[in-house]
Amino acid sequence: MSLSQLARSIKESPTLKLNEMAAKLRAKGEPVIHLGGGEPKSRAPLDAVIHCANQLNAGEVRYAPVDGMADMKKAVIRYHEEHYGRAVAPENVVVSSGAKQAIMVLLHAILDPKDEVVFPAPYWVSYPEMVKLAGGVPVVVTPEDGSFQPRIEEIAEACGSYTKAVILNSPNNPSGAVYSAEFVAQVVEFCEKKHLWLIMDDLYNRLVFDGRTPPNPYDYAKQALDTSRLVVVQGVSKMYAMTGFRIGWGVANREVAAAMANIQGHQTSGPSTPSQWAAIGALSGVQTPIEALRLTLENNRNVMLDRLAAFSGVKVQKPAGTFYCFPDMRAYGPDSAKLAELLLQRVRVLVMPGKEFGVEGFLRLSYCGTVKEITEGLERIKWALDPDAPNEIFIGDRKLVRDWL
Repeated sequence: MSLSQLARSIKESPTLKLNEMAAKLRAKGEPVIHLGGGEPKSRAPLDAVIHCANQLNAGEVRYAPVDGMADMKKAVIRYHEEHYGRAVAPENVVVSSGAKQAIMVLLHAILDPKDEVVFPAPYWVSYPEMVKLAGGVPVVVTPEDGSFQPRIEEIAEACGSYTKAVILNSPNNPSGAVYSAEFVAQVVEFCEKKHLWLIMDDLYNRLVFDGRTPPNPYDYAKQALDTSRLVVVQGVSKMYAMTGFRIGWGVANREVAAAMANIQGHQTSGPSTPSQWAAIGALSGVQTPIEALRLTLENNRNVMLDRLAAFSGVKVQKPAGTFYCFPDMRAYGPDSAKLAELLLQRVRVLVMPGKEFGVEGFLRLSYCGTVKEITEGLERIKWALDPDAPNEIFIGDRKLVRDWL
C-alpha cells in the first residue's frame, strides 16, 4: 500500500514501543521494573470516582458539547481563577480528550503550512510530531551551556519570519526543570512584542518540590486575554493521577478557542461524558490527594538522586518538579536507544532514551512508582553498567552473573 507523505514522516512513539516490549516480557512472567512511565501509582481521587459513579447510575450517558460540558467548564474556570488569578469566561475554555488533544487542536487552529514552532530541548517527545501533523515545522532550541535552563537570547535567535508559536513546558518533561520567573517573563514579553503564540504546557505545575512555586505567565502578560496569544494547557492526568480518564483543556482567547472547538468537533466530537464527570469531581472535591502525591514524589526523587550518586561518571541535575529524572549516561555509551534496549533485555528495567526528547546520551527515569521499584531498578542498572558493582545479582528468583565486563 502507498501511505501518505505525512504518515511516512511521523515517527513511532518510542515510549509506546518500549512499553509494548515491556508488556510482552511481563506477560511471559518476567520481573520487569518500569522506570520509564509518566503514570502515578496513586489512585484517582475518591471525589472523582464518586461523582462519576453517581452520574453513571442515572444511565444518562449522552454526547457532550464539542468544547466540554457546562459544569466541566465551570470547574475549569474556578481552577483557573484559583491557581492563575485570572478570570475567564466559558468561551475561553476548550475541554479535550487529554492535554495532548488540546495542544493538537490548537496547533491545527493557528498553523499554516511551513509555519515554525519553537521549543527548548529537552522537550516532550510528541512535540515535533504534533507540529508536523499540523503542517508546521518544529524548531528545537538546545541550551548552549548544557543546562536545562534556556535563555531568551537562544529563543529569540531561533525565531524568524516563519515562526508562529513558542511552546514552554515547565515543570519540564523529561528533565524536571522549572524555568525561572525571569525567563518566563522574558518569553511572554518577547512573544507579545513579536505577535507570536505562546503555548504554556502546565500539566505538572502543582507537582513541584523544595518549596518552589512555578512562575505564572499571566503575571507578566500585558494584553487582556481576548487580545492575547497566550494559551495555557492543563489537565487532570498528572496532578490527580487520572491518566486513563483522558481529560485536559486549553484556556485561550475566544477566537482561537472557537476555532479549536470547531476542529475538535470534526475530529472526535466532545470528550467522554463519564470522564468529564470524574474530572469535575476531582477539580471540585478535596484537593489533599495532590499534596499527598507531591510529597510522595519529592521523597521518591530524593531516593533516586541518592542512588544515582553511587554511579561512576553519571551526572544529573536535581529535578524541581514532575515525575522524572534525566541523568547524563554518556559514561556508559553515547547511544541512549541502545542503552535503553540493553537495560530492558539484560536486567528487565524499562527506561526512556534521551534521544527521543532531543538530548542524546541521557535517559529519562521515572520516580512515580514505589521506593522499592526505584531502589531495585537502579541496583539492576548499576549491576548491568558499572564495573565496580558486585558480579552477581538476583532478578526475581534468577541469579545472574556478569560475563561481559
